[in-house]
Amino acid sequence: MLELKKNPMVVFKICLALVVGLFLFTAINASFNPRVQAAGNSEQIADSSSELPSFRNLNGIIPNSKDIPPVTLGSFLKNIVEGTSIYAFINNAAVKETPSGIPITVFGWQELLMIAVGFLVIYLGAAKNFEPILLIPIGFGIVFVNVPFAGMGEGEGFLNIIYHAGVGNELFPLMIFIGIGAMTDFGPLIANPKTAILGAAAQFGVFGTLFFISVANYLPGVAFNLKEACAVAIIGGADGPTTIYIAAKLAPHLLATVAVAAYSYMALVPLIQPPIMRALTTKKERLIKMKQMRPVSKTEKIFFPLVVFSLALLLIPSAAPLIGCLMFGNFIREIGVVDRLSKTAQNELMNIVSMFLSLGVGSQMTPEKFLNPSSLIIVVMGLVAFSVATASGLLIAKLMNVFLKEKINPLIGSAGVSAVPMAARVSNKVGLEEDPSNFILMHAMGPNVAGVIGTAIAAGVMIAVYGG
Repeated sequence: MLELKKNPMVVFKICLALVVGLFLFTAINASFNPRVQAAGNSEQIADSSSELPSFRNLNGIIPNSKDIPPVTLGSFLKNIVEGTSIYAFINNAAVKETPSGIPITVFGWQELLMIAVGFLVIYLGAAKNFEPILLIPIGFGIVFVNVPFAGMGEGEGFLNIIYHAGVGNELFPLMIFIGIGAMTDFGPLIANPKTAILGAAAQFGVFGTLFFISVANYLPGVAFNLKEACAVAIIGGADGPTTIYIAAKLAPHLLATVAVAAYSYMALVPLIQPPIMRALTTKKERLIKMKQMRPVSKTEKIFFPLVVFSLALLLIPSAAPLIGCLMFGNFIREIGVVDRLSKTAQNELMNIVSMFLSLGVGSQMTPEKFLNPSSLIIVVMGLVAFSVATASGLLIAKLMNVFLKEKINPLIGSAGVSAVPMAARVSNKVGLEEDPSNFILMHAMGPNVAGVIGTAIAAGVMIAVYGG
């Protein structure tokens, strides 16, 4: 007794063993007692008061439990086994619809494959440092939504709530644009306005892919209408929020696939762009040094967002929501009298919305939405769009050098896509590999921020033409 008092854990273990033993005795009694009463009969109980009640006749004793099926030891163990993910991966099969409405059979092993993809995405973000802010929540979203029986992407599941709250509409994309505006310095673009041409040049990837997709309809098994083609082509801008925005407006059934493709290519900019940059430029061109940019006054920075927004609402009102939120965020950054709003937009708001948006994007990577021919075509076309956009910026920069006295490093042309500031960092990194003293980051930021505006304008044009 003295030993038990000194060691309370011994008492706890003894009590736990008694409870487990009682549970097992009750379960065995429920399965093998021949005198057990019929399930659901609350008026009949075991005729021996010395016997413990079984699982089967407990339904008749516990109030409001008559309609609950009786459980035996065998059915209990069977339910436990069939409720495991291992069993589901081997045996599950269900008919679901693709984004185009075509019914397909989804097997358990396909869900396991998507979970493996999710962990790969997490690995790329966490171990390889490929835009971890995007890839880690996207990866967890992929894993969460493909867990059997969890239901996180259905009904009242939290991923489904996140998706319908802000991903499947314009809420999260526009909030992201406010944060981007608050984090962006348009000084490099103001100091060197000609770099806006490079941001516009990247839109060749968007409209060129629109043409390619239209031509691809002549191939067997490919059928995209013009609205769907716009939603796919905008991936070339490497702007996830804009892609979600235009897909929600023109082709909501493709939103899941195009969003995943856009965010994937944004995260993989450091892998996709450098080979294209080296292939289309010479070593001599990559060694070009650009002179330091002129200082930009505070007045210029304050008036720039107002002027751009005014032009957008007058000329392309369909792009005004995107450009307006971008310029609103930038205005509260530059005006200097609402620092609390600016810091909130740059930090708390941006971080929270980015996390939820990325989780919502990842939640759309289910087998029926991703493992089908149409989705694979979209992913391929998205890669074509992004590659063409990168190449267009490089080639236009080379063309500009034919007419400019002060040459520009064509590497900054690849930053014309909207992946801010990833594309600019990649341009700088490739330049430093050729000459460690050649810093072109700030020069690359000019076309990079111009690309954000250009992609928003391209989206506005598409919505204006086909959104009616």
